[in-house]
Amino acid sequence: MKKLLALLLAAVMVFALCACGGSSGSSAPAADSGDAAEAPAADESAAAPAAQSGGSELAGEYAITVWVAEAAVDLTTKQIADFNASNEYGIVFNATVEAVGEGEAATNMITDVEAGGDIYCFAQDQFARLVQAGALSKLGAQAAEFVTANNDAGSVTAATTGGEIFAYPLTADNGYFMYYDKSVIPEEDVDSLEALIADCEEAGMYFSMETDTSAWYMAGFFFGTGCVSEWITDDDGAFVSVNDTFDSPEGLIAVKGMQKLVTSPMYLSSSAGSNFASNAAIVVTGTWDYETVSEILGDNMGATDLPSFEVDGTEYHLGSYSGCKLLGVKPQTDATKAAALHRLAQYLTGEAAQMERFEALSWGPSNLTAQADEEVQANPGLAALIAQSPYSVPQGQIHGSWWDLAKVIATDVEAAQSEEDLQAALDSYRDKISALFEMSEEELNAWSVIGGIAGTSWDTDFPMTEVEPGVFQSDPLDLAAGDELKVRQGASWDVNYGVDGLDGSNLVVDADGTYIVQFDTNTETLSLIEG
Repeated sequence: MKKLLALLLAAVMVFALCACGGSSGSSAPAADSGDAAEAPAADESAAAPAAQSGGSELAGEYAITVWVAEAAVDLTTKQIADFNASNEYGIVFNATVEAVGEGEAATNMITDVEAGGDIYCFAQDQFARLVQAGALSKLGAQAAEFVTANNDAGSVTAATTGGEIFAYPLTADNGYFMYYDKSVIPEEDVDSLEALIADCEEAGMYFSMETDTSAWYMAGFFFGTGCVSEWITDDDGAFVSVNDTFDSPEGLIAVKGMQKLVTSPMYLSSSAGSNFASNAAIVVTGTWDYETVSEILGDNMGATDLPSFEVDGTEYHLGSYSGCKLLGVKPQTDATKAAALHRLAQYLTGEAAQMERFEALSWGPSNLTAQADEEVQANPGLAALIAQSPYSVPQGQIHGSWWDLAKVIATDVEAAQSEEDLQAALDSYRDKISALFEMSEEELNAWSVIGGIAGTSWDTDFPMTEVEPGVFQSDPLDLAAGDELKVRQGASWDVNYGVDGLDGSNLVVDADGTYIVQFDTNTETLSLIEG
């Protein structure tokens, strides 16, 4: 289907109607010949002259499907109606707005691009897969300039691969910071990791940060000392190399700081805001937990950026990942419709629309002007996130295997008895990262079982063998009732299957027993066979 879209689009490009340069039917860069007719910035579109170059060519009605999170369906429907009433180009969208979650949208698009939404929202960690699937229309020069000029650098990075922008930033609120109980934690201690650990130990209450089970949180220690883990992709979004400095003198400093937390008797590897109801004094999490934390702590809720830790007389401020939601435009075979869709995409991601989402849904804006708004700044969760932003690293495209390889570091650090043990943990990590780019074609295509099974905790791949064309089976495994598992390809989360297909739900074992796990790639069916 990707090739078909590319061929059809090539035919219509000769009409030079692609105002946004964004109607490519593949992930390869599209020609920018239509930029002269591109739309103005979305927030200025209502004031643009009706005779704007190329505007009249877009007049007409377009039937489209838009996928957004369930909470945003009504607001998005209103915003599209507002666009219809205000744009000066005669564009009218007859839009069907459907509730499709950000993760589900990406999976559906990858499965069948042609049947997907014309405009859809997705989480940034799905970006590389969508580019590879040809499910995103590349922005032209002026649309790219609109994105770059109006949004924070992290969200722009998240929408970029191979030097080209393929999506529009929608939010910039997927990062983490520190909530704390003000009745337990003195205000003067919030900047010091060591003081905070001491406060929790004295009170007999937990310091909750998910470093043992989540590389996303664990990486903050490394970013705090200046380490990087930058994954490089080619123009098609495939990973070709990595610049990773976790195994360095700065990395050793990071794990020394980490060890202070993970060896505390009051350390809890969790990011759940609900932990405040279960004897936690500190929880490192994000804006999604604001309502939960606020309800539990009330006036005692504090929210601030992450603290600093001290190693050998030098302080290092904990870093973090920052992330966002993006809005994509599906490649179109009709260049006129593609140009109109890109105008709508700019409108939906402009300052006014982002402020509407903040006011209605408390979504944190990526738009720079909206971020500076007094109301946004007054939101405790978003204010803490913004305070942490100078120390955050935009979450770019990350190899799907990295999450499993990196999260082991904290467990190794917790067990370390010496500096040599800490260095050994970093060396082991480095070797595993290097091995990713030494995998054979056979290893990259191999299927395996992974889960909370056979004494493992989502950290061990059990190999599968092809027993007939497209059908793979594991060796017999002793499984317990309640165990959960999935299958994945190439020991990476980039391609994984559950009981309901690609990126689907975990398969849950009903009863104790010995089972063979079977995955049929022909029907995308995952099942258990009593062994």
